[in-house]
Amino acid sequence: FIGSTNLLGLLPHSFTPTTQLSMNLGMAIPLWAGTVITGFRYKTKASLAHFLPQGTPLPLIPMLVVIETISLFIQPMALAVRLTTNITAGHLLIHLIGGATLALINISATTAFITFIILILLTILEFAVALIQAYVFTLLVSLYLHDNT
Repeated sequence: FIGSTNLLGLLPHSFTPTTQLSMNLGMAIPLWAGTVITGFRYKTKASLAHFLPQGTPLPLIPMLVVIETISLFIQPMALAVRLTTNITAGHLLIHLIGGATLALINISATTAFITFIILILLTILEFAVALIQAYVFTLLVSLYLHDNT
């Protein structure tokens, strides 16, 4: 689903749903919450062990538990923001270079041709980024699930 919606944005005059943080949070939070709830339900001791590494000195325990708790709750936000920024940045760059190519046609055909070649190469890169970001999102959710089960 993520891969197809990322690729959808490469079509002219289309909208990419994964450029919206609300869409990505809507996918990340339930998936993350499911992994955390599953971990606490079936392997409570192992899930709680992630909050405190073995051999931690006693004075550091309260601070480390707070840091690990914050880290746990930041995971869905990191998933969503990573996907949003990478897809938005690529699409924005394509839009800007495409506009520059059109503006340069009247000024210098050679320069316009060079920017057009850059635009084609960037589009190929963005195609790869769209698929890689879908893979990274899925991989991280899978790693969260593995950590909690």
